[in-house]
Amino acid sequence: MGALEPAYDVQPLVLPADAACTISVRPHSAEHRFDPAAQYDVLHYPCEQLGASSTCPPPALQFEGGRLLIRAHFPDEQEHVLLLRVMKDGKPEDVKEFRVYSLREDLFSRRPFKGDFHIHSNRSDGREPPAHVAAACRRIGMDFVAVTDHRRYAPSLEAVRSFAGIETDFRIFPGEEVHPPRNPVHMINFGGRFSINDLFADEAAYLSGVAEVERTLGDLMIEGDRYPYASSVWCFNKIREAGGLGIFCHPYWFVGHRYEPSGTLTSLLFSRRPFDAFELIGGYRKFELESNTLQAARYHEECLRGGPMPIVGVSDAHGCNPDDLFGWYYTIVFSPSNELADLIASVKAGCSVAVEALPDESARPHGPFRLVKFARFLLREFFPGHDALCGEEGDRLLAHADGDAAAAAAMPALRARSRARSEAVWAGP
Repeated sequence: MGALEPAYDVQPLVLPADAACTISVRPHSAEHRFDPAAQYDVLHYPCEQLGASSTCPPPALQFEGGRLLIRAHFPDEQEHVLLLRVMKDGKPEDVKEFRVYSLREDLFSRRPFKGDFHIHSNRSDGREPPAHVAAACRRIGMDFVAVTDHRRYAPSLEAVRSFAGIETDFRIFPGEEVHPPRNPVHMINFGGRFSINDLFADEAAYLSGVAEVERTLGDLMIEGDRYPYASSVWCFNKIREAGGLGIFCHPYWFVGHRYEPSGTLTSLLFSRRPFDAFELIGGYRKFELESNTLQAARYHEECLRGGPMPIVGVSDAHGCNPDDLFGWYYTIVFSPSNELADLIASVKAGCSVAVEALPDESARPHGPFRLVKFARFLLREFFPGHDALCGEEGDRLLAHADGDAAAAAAMPALRARSRARSEAVWAGP
């Protein structure tokens, strides 16, 4: 939000690989309008590869209703530069550089959704009510969120109920941060149909379930880690029974003069992977960033050792302003939709990146190289406009949460506008 409007509207931005497509370029102001009497040409540079050549054959150009239509073939999966030039005094002069991205079908069929899997309200130790937290997330461009208070599932349901019946594509899901008795491992239950924390009230049933897991473990661990590891397995299994995504949180959180949990327990969790996703980038302040550095390094090492690992990025924010980590870290999930089942399946399939977006710094995605490349393009070319539209929706949702009965009336039109822009970004059939 707050980014300057670009001089030109380029549609679509995302194209099928190895196909011919037409790009529409429309000026936003008279200052940048095209002169149909002038002689233009476009140089096409695939950013990564095209055999032994650095450019493609010149695209075909056509003027129509004030727009410039550029038709070209876009080889392979990569970013492309389209350099528009105009002839002046017999010499070409650069006018503007445009960027588009071509994708193979498996990724082209998905869409990018920003979300926060781990954030708190004042029902545990946050600053604002659950409804305010959720609406504030939409205001900064999130497409989904779950309020995940410590040991409490009910606040997330409160957030869901606060916007029931409002026409929006923003999704609010149940969730909680799970703290098993006498177990230092923190876990997120994202989207589960019931609370895991509530199950600890029946201590006998909980301990019996953990003991059953312990009996399957053998002698492969330090004795002191048997119970917390078995407890973690039990919790992750219960999260899956609830239909949720089980997330292993911040293993390099430095607290009490040491990392929590222990190194041996962390190694055991990574080697056996009872969780669904790893919190690769988490809610650390700038003086704590070495914890994220360690988590990123550990992720790459574990991928080399045991294969790809599903990941998320989370703010773990406890307040809705930038000083409270709000918006610093999040996830982009490449998914057929931002409905719960699709998001969970997509994260488990490895179709997500964790984003580090520290104040006054360029956003940095982390994860599989192919997705990081595409995410960098989206963060530059797509998300600024997306976030601006979400900001207006978030303002209305915040007003609704504060009791403005008329605020929801504008949501259908805002929803239609956001959908139209998103659809225009992707090339049609």
